[in-house]
Amino acid sequence: MICIEATIPSWLCEIDDELKAIYHSKETFCVWIFKTRLLRNQFMKETVDMIKSERENHFLQKYHSL
Repeated sequence: MICIEATIPSWLCEIDDELKAIYHSKETFCVWIFKTRLLRNQFMKETVDMIKSERENHFLQKYHSL
């Protein structure tokens, strides 16, 4: 296991982990938050092999307004 120390806002920690999708790269750590576990799982299946910008666009187009 690798741990990287960071200051995470408490409001983010309070959200159920099953509602969060996490992405990381060398310089970025992203957390997408969904209303249901089903939506999160759907997003994960749809965005397999996408790069960060593609995932961001997909989220904004399909999930952001839900």
